[in-house]
Amino acid sequence: MAPKLVSVDSAVKGIRSNTRVWLHGTSATPTPLVEAMVRRHESLSNVEVCHVHTEGSADYAKKEFSKSFKMNAEFVAHNVRNEVNQPHATMTPIMLHQIPKLIRSKDFPVDTTIIQCSPPDRHGFMSLGSNVIATKVAMDHSRHVIGMINPNFPRTFGDATVHMDEVDVLCEEAMPLHCNASRAGGEIEQTIGKNVASLIEDGSTLQIGFGGVPDAVMGFLTSHKDLGVHTEMLSEGVVDLMQKGVINNAKKAVMPNRMVASFALGSARLFETINDHPGLMMMNVDWTNDPRVIAQNPKVIAVNGAIEVDLTGQSVADSIGTRIHSGVGGQLDFMRGAAMSEGGKPIIALPSRTKKGAARIVPWIKQGAGVVTGRYDIDYVVTEYGIAKLWGKSLEERAKALIAIAHPDDRANLTAEARKRNLMP
Repeated sequence: MAPKLVSVDSAVKGIRSNTRVWLHGTSATPTPLVEAMVRRHESLSNVEVCHVHTEGSADYAKKEFSKSFKMNAEFVAHNVRNEVNQPHATMTPIMLHQIPKLIRSKDFPVDTTIIQCSPPDRHGFMSLGSNVIATKVAMDHSRHVIGMINPNFPRTFGDATVHMDEVDVLCEEAMPLHCNASRAGGEIEQTIGKNVASLIEDGSTLQIGFGGVPDAVMGFLTSHKDLGVHTEMLSEGVVDLMQKGVINNAKKAVMPNRMVASFALGSARLFETINDHPGLMMMNVDWTNDPRVIAQNPKVIAVNGAIEVDLTGQSVADSIGTRIHSGVGGQLDFMRGAAMSEGGKPIIALPSRTKKGAARIVPWIKQGAGVVTGRYDIDYVVTEYGIAKLWGKSLEERAKALIAIAHPDDRANLTAEARKRNLMP
């Protein structure tokens, strides 16, 4: 029997102390339920709140509520970045495709899952909309599922489809989705985007993320043909290419003629585009990000960012020194999938310097920083100064190629340090 509608505050009464709660995340974060949960803090203790990248308020992560809640993020977003670097909160380093496996295991029991969903259709089916990742798996392995129906929420298909019978308690709250408008890329981002686009052939399958560089890449693909999308994150850059027919998914081997993603992050325009779109399948991340699945597609282009890259090709993307910035996410999943794909190209794209002028092609990574893509997995590195192809190259050849695409004012120092390390004569 379908659950009756209750108030937002009543919906969270089933959360118990000394248990683990899984939160629906990114643009689908059910903020009214999150805030209602925090309002219950005096009656709760030792509730571990887990998620992959939430948006909106995250007071459960604050020190003042640490007796009631402890955050354990599997990917760190801006709203909890300060807290995760304090002792009262934590994160779990894990590749995105392994999170469903973790939830299914006895090592990570989930008691309660909190979701946002679309209104039910006449058959009682709802949708997880803009975010699947591991939420459907968490629902299937929870004692208790709390749902918030949002009439503004998009309906998507694939693993996003859930039935009212799978939810124990439902409330209804109209709210706009959490939007992240793309950052307008400047001249540097445009140049990097043009460099990356030069590596993309017709018939390629794309994994391109969020931000100024990815959007710039998409802007240089308007004359391409038969592009496909198989990605973890669907961003706004796909919309224009879909409408122009550049993205038609005709050459894909996995789910041909359909885009594949696990979550969407962008503006209201993106969410309007994916709503009820039969050409988009939102799938569990252990499938979308499985390198063996990714590799079945032809010419997979994986474009990912980095915080810094050292002269041997080690790429840091989750931390700035010892300070956690984000997480591993799906970078390595797609880098390896692209490397195994026939004609695939794994690409790290980054500006040569930070906005404050610090070098991002460096002699060695900062102490305490985490390597996300190792020198054995890396292939292309792209900056505004060019393209370095590292796969199959010696340490000497790598150092020379990376110095050549570093900022000109950093090249002398990089050359001197490379010689000190005996990387080059």
